[in-house]
Amino acid sequence: MTSASNRRLRVGLQLQPQHADYDTIRRTASAAEDIGADIIFNWDHFYPLYGDPDGLHFECWTMLGAWAESTSRVEIGALVTCNSYRNPELLADMARTVDHISGGRLILGIGSGWFEKDYDEYGYEFGTAGGRLDNLAESLPRIESRLGKLNPAPTRKIPVLIGGGGEKKTLKLVAKHADIWHGFGDPEVVERKVKILDQHCADLGRDPSEIERSCGVQGDPDELGPKLVELGVSTFTVGVGGPDYDLTALKNWVAWRDKQNG
Repeated sequence: MTSASNRRLRVGLQLQPQHADYDTIRRTASAAEDIGADIIFNWDHFYPLYGDPDGLHFECWTMLGAWAESTSRVEIGALVTCNSYRNPELLADMARTVDHISGGRLILGIGSGWFEKDYDEYGYEFGTAGGRLDNLAESLPRIESRLGKLNPAPTRKIPVLIGGGGEKKTLKLVAKHADIWHGFGDPEVVERKVKILDQHCADLGRDPSEIERSCGVQGDPDELGPKLVELGVSTFTVGVGGPDYDLTALKNWVAWRDKQNG
């Protein structure tokens, strides 16, 4: 079983850009950095995912460019970028630019997309889940190729995070392309996904320990954290939505992380 023993534990915050004005979002990002978050994510949607479906909402990558300037230490990224919404070469250039603005703190989170309202309202073809995954498989090599051609080059090898738990296609893409896998679910679900991911790595001849395991978490870190660490998870991400971003869970997970890391 993959071990997280060689990785320091990290805590992320998904700062969901819904139901809040931007000043509040910016202040919350700064507060999360001060608390000690390792990563601050947003998400790539055009409408809220819960609450008022037509409530306040802001676009993902424009915000990441702003966070690159308004933060100084945390890594930043989308959890996750929807592959369908941007040409792969353009996305690579956007990522390279935010990488430079942030001084090398961008994580390129990406997934195949799933929220049908975004597609319908913005004129993208929704298609099928399988078709969107096939498009992601086609896009990832194009993103990698473009990152290798840009002038100036990225400041570092930009970490690629792939989100999702699809066992036949998504986890195979993780094994082939990702530096970080982000999943979700209780430890039993995560255990199954990790085993499948490890098998995909074996099939491709890749060392599974090269892939950082990340998981969305809720609840008590003292209870949940050790179970996930046993499964090789080393990054734990809590989500908060507006208008009042409650960072209590983030504080609890950061305190737990600090005890574990020593």
